[in-house]
Amino acid sequence: MKKTYLTSMILAAVITVSVTSCGNIKYTDDTHANADTSYETSSAKAVKTSEEENFSEQNMELSNNTTADYTFTENEPEQTSNTSEIQSVTTADSKTAEITEDTNKTKHITVADNKTTEITEEGIYVISGTAENCTIKINADENAKVHLILDSVSVTNDNFPVIYVVSADKVFVTTTDSENTLTVSGEFTADGEINTDAVIFSKDDLVLNGTGTLNVASYYGNGISCKDDIKISGGTYNIESALDAVEANNSISISDGTFNISTNKDGFHCENNETEGSITITGGTFEINAVGDGIQACALLQIDGGDFNITGAEGFEATYILVNDGNITINASDDGINASPGTNAYETAIEINGGNLNVAVGQGDTDAIDSNGSIYVNGGTINVTAQMSSFDYDRTAEFNGGTIIINGQEVSEIPQSMMGGGMRGGMGGGRRGF
Repeated sequence: MKKTYLTSMILAAVITVSVTSCGNIKYTDDTHANADTSYETSSAKAVKTSEEENFSEQNMELSNNTTADYTFTENEPEQTSNTSEIQSVTTADSKTAEITEDTNKTKHITVADNKTTEITEEGIYVISGTAENCTIKINADENAKVHLILDSVSVTNDNFPVIYVVSADKVFVTTTDSENTLTVSGEFTADGEINTDAVIFSKDDLVLNGTGTLNVASYYGNGISCKDDIKISGGTYNIESALDAVEANNSISISDGTFNISTNKDGFHCENNETEGSITITGGTFEINAVGDGIQACALLQIDGGDFNITGAEGFEATYILVNDGNITINASDDGINASPGTNAYETAIEINGGNLNVAVGQGDTDAIDSNGSIYVNGGTINVTAQMSSFDYDRTAEFNGGTIIINGQEVSEIPQSMMGGGMRGGMGGGRRGF
């Protein structure tokens, strides 16, 4: 295995790092989204996408005696670390916690009670320690890339975020092979006109990865909130929240990770304006218990892989729901999978091209698979358990391939809800559209 060191760990998902001979770090974006139009849609123009990431390896020491081994592969970084030799830093008895810097320009922060650490410069910051009412505040240049490495951190705040991003280009939050716990136990207080309502609150792009565990508890608000884009490429996340566990305005992209979520609202929620608010998942393991929806997107929800076990009012909800692969189990008290118009950028529809779906809904006016527009089944296995309605749609239904099982019996056409006015589906083809 080739060796690289902890400073390169956080770059595994989205950037390439090169180190000059004088020790300066140069950051360059190296993300390429390539559209593979294997799955044809009409007005939605929803396509299966993949991000090709190129990673350069580097050798850099955190301290004289600290090294780590890494192997990076496209989209699925393996990251292991050993930070046992990192020296502790004691904060000064002042309002702002001290940041110290080692000879390799890596900065070290030890959290302390009733202290705020304000980060104003691009760089790599190793954070450790236990504290109450402590905030890591990032207020850097709009082009700055700030990297937070959580190494056995435990912080409990009364009413303010533990990590608070006011300004940056991107902020990376990476866990070492350790357990980290961030909690806000009371009602959030605003920062002027900014409604800071999450344990990790970011106004700019947020990237989460690593090899360790991040426990997030939010007794009155959201767990992780981003007003831009969130990308997650690794790590274990145990989240308990009164509101959304993970929410973003523009997009949420997940390629790997283990997620154990318990929430009084939605597990993952993405919503912005008429064109944005999409979620794409290519891998990971998801155990979601939600009072609201397991995963909700205003625009597109695309599932290309992963293992899902969702219990909630609804499992998936979006304007256009595209399932290409994955092992999906949904137990819903309302609709299992629901396409509901939230944007004019996509057709209101459900398209299933592959994967294994097991959808069960409770009694009452519930539908296992419900579209306020159309339903397209081109492949995969759909196993539905429903007492009242297995499928419901307002426009058309196409069954072009795959397997559909309803209450233990395989069917050859998509039935319409008994409450929806008769049978309007069947084997078919042709273009979709209005």
